[in-house]
Formats: sequence, structure tokens, C-alpha cells
Amino acid sequence: MNAVYLAQDPTLADFGRDPWWLVLGKIVFAFALGLVATLLGVWFERRVVGYMQVRPGPNQVGPFGLLQTLADGLKMAFKEDILPRAADKVVYFFAPVISVVCAVTALSVIPFGPMVSIFGHRTPLQVTDVPVAVLVLLACSSLAVYGIVLGGWASGSTYPLLGGLRSSAQMISYEVAMGLSIVAVFMTAGTMSTSGIVAAQGDATRLSVFGTEIPAPGWYAILLLPSFVIFFIATVGETNRAPFDLPEAESELVAGFMTEYSSLKFALFMLSEYVAMVTMSAVTVTLFLGGWRAPWPITLWEGANSGWWPMLWFFGKVIMLVFVFVWLRGTLPRLRYDQFMRFGWKVLLPINLVWILVLAGLRSIEDWDRSSKLIAVGIPAGILLLATLFWPARRPQPKPTLQEQVNNRPPGSFPLPPMDLQVPPSPRIRRVVAEREPANIAAGPDSREV
Repeated sequence: MNAVYLAQDPTLADFGRDPWWLVLGKIVFAFALGLVATLLGVWFERRVVGYMQVRPGPNQVGPFGLLQTLADGLKMAFKEDILPRAADKVVYFFAPVISVVCAVTALSVIPFGPMVSIFGHRTPLQVTDVPVAVLVLLACSSLAVYGIVLGGWASGSTYPLLGGLRSSAQMISYEVAMGLSIVAVFMTAGTMSTSGIVAAQGDATRLSVFGTEIPAPGWYAILLLPSFVIFFIATVGETNRAPFDLPEAESELVAGFMTEYSSLKFALFMLSEYVAMVTMSAVTVTLFLGGWRAPWPITLWEGANSGWWPMLWFFGKVIMLVFVFVWLRGTLPRLRYDQFMRFGWKVLLPINLVWILVLAGLRSIEDWDRSSKLIAVGIPAGILLLATLFWPARRPQPKPTLQEQVNNRPPGSFPLPPMDLQVPPSPRIRRVVAEREPANIAAGPDSREV
């Protein structure tokens, strides 16, 4: 690790020393980021999907349609707030609030940059950090499902209840795969602090392979490629995004868990979805894509990872992952419920368990460099996993037609009539047609039967 990294990486000792106004400013920044991310996220998704579907998307309200989401939010605020008669009023009101609070709280332990100077105070660009910060992220993502489940149950209707139950089953299925993927990060980084994980991804700048030093990245998306692939798939399932948007499922459940919500409560559920998408993208960047560290070849510039520049690299990576979320929504159809559950329990979970076992075995080998071991095993394992998941299935042979089945019947079997045999019309129908034909011919071609 070079001197620039050592001078800029925050540690746990750097937190808890800021004045109250600086802490308050960081909290306001994190909250404002969630709100602005929702406004721009909805606009970004509609524009990108519109481009994919060869249509303009929002382009009338504001430059490039940037104010369209703000106009939609104002419209929601003035809509009538309808309360179902059978709803549990208290739980019905607080359910969307739970989802929003959990999604925004997760941003408090995300490092947006290194140590910077703000009005003469040296402080990390992070609200706070604790030795178990990643467990805080897992807790926030797990508790957010309570808002969906309670919202579906408190609505007093069948479709929202089914959507809430689907969301709970979805969280249980994919939270396990996500947790195992993070276990691989713990084992490699040796810490559960988010700032420590980002610092650990800057260590592997050179590798020793058979006595020769070569430059190599330290991002866990490369060193732990199978964990990165499984984690991102589980992230899509955790955020209820397509093709895993079964709790909403318009074609099956009208609008799922938020069918009975309107006005600002509906807007809060929408806000929580987009904040969760941005938050989980930021978590993925922190755990696997080097956090705020600049990608190669920007790292050739000595000041790339110092000052305020790392915020640019961080948000660039987040936008890239949000684009992948939108890309999946505009490309893949929704999975069936049985396919979705089978994929989580019978594919992702066994593969993750085997990979953790392999990773533990690699850690026991002492006569080989750590990064060399991970690259030699992790990259081929990740490529094999991607090939297994996305290799095109063999197209099934078309079934023979009925006539082909008749023609290819085994010799000696009973003879069958031809399949195109037509049943003659009844005598009554033939008599009625014969009586009407002379009258139609005499009336001419322009006649019409009444």
C-alpha cells in the first residue's frame, strides 16, 4: 500500500471526535441523498427503459424531463388518502415508515470517501462506523421487510396479504445466500468494519506469482468473484426488483402488498424501494468494488484517492450498479414463484456453501500468497458459476404432430383413421343452406342477410 492510501484511510479511532454540527451535517447529507436518489432514480429508470424500448420517456417537465418525478410526487401529495374499512389503522400508517427508515439508516455506515478537511476539521466522509458495521447493514435489510409484511397484513385484503407473505419468504430465502457471501468478505478482510473492508481492498496492489511480481487489483469482486455474483443476485431479490418482484406482481396480485395504499403512504413505499436499491448498490460497491477507491487506470494519478475526488468514483460505481438494476427490469421477465424459491435454495445456497469451504481450505495453505490463491481459484470458479447460471439451455425438440404420430405408429398396431377426417354437416343444416342459396343469387352480390 502506498503512502497516499496510508494517509487517507480512516480507522475506527477517527470516529466519535467530530463536533455536533459536523455530525448533524453528515446525517442531513445521508437523508438528502436518499430523497434525491429517489427523484433521480425514478427519472433514470424511465429514461433508460424508454431508450431500450425505443421511446423517449419523460421529456416535457423540466430539461430532459428531470422535474417529472417531482411533479409526480406533488401529485401524490394532493391525492385523496383512502383508508380501507377493514384496515388496522395504526399498523397501516406505520408500515411504510418502517421501510423508509430502515433503508435510510443503512446509509449511516457507508463510507463515501476518505479523510477530508471540512472547515478545518479532519473527518472521514462517513456518518459513523462500528466494528460490526456490516451486521448493521444486514439488520437494516432484514428489518425493512417488516414494513412490507405489516403493510400487506394491515390492509385487510387478500392480495396485499399474499404479497406480504411472498416478501417474507423471499427475504428468508435470499438473506441466507447474501449472508454467506459476506462471510467470504469477513474471512478475507479480517474485519467487519466497512471502512476497514475498503482499506483492505487497497492492499493487494502487487502479486508474487512464481517469483515474479505483477500488478493486480485488490477488489473482492475479482478475488471473490463467486461471492460477488451470488451477493448481487441476492441483492436484487432483497430489493424486490425484477425479475424477482413477486411481492408486487401486477399480473397476479394487482399491485401486491401496496394495493390498498394511496397518496403519501404509497409514495413512501415507492421511496423505500428506490432508496433500498441505491443503498444496496452502495453496499455492493463498499464490499466488493473497492468502495471509494478509483479504478485502474485512474489510480496511476497519485491524487486519485485523496481529497474529494473519491466521492466521484464512489457515486460513479453506484450509478453503474443502478443501471444494472434497471437493465434487468427492462430485459428479464418475472420468474414464477416456484422457480424463484428453487433458485435460491437449490442453486445459490449450495454453491455458496461449497465456495466458503474452498475459501477456508485456501486460507490453510501458508506457502502461497493470499491474493495469488484467490485469483488462481476465485476467478475460474466465478467464471464457471457465471457459465452455469447463464449458459443457454438446449432448445427442446418440437413435439410431433398428431398426423406424424399416426404415420409413425409401430408396425402391427391397430389402424387409425386419418386425423384430418371432417365430420359431415347434419341434414338439417344442408337443407337450410340449399333453401337460402337461390334467394341470395337472385338478390345480387350487394345483398346482405339480416
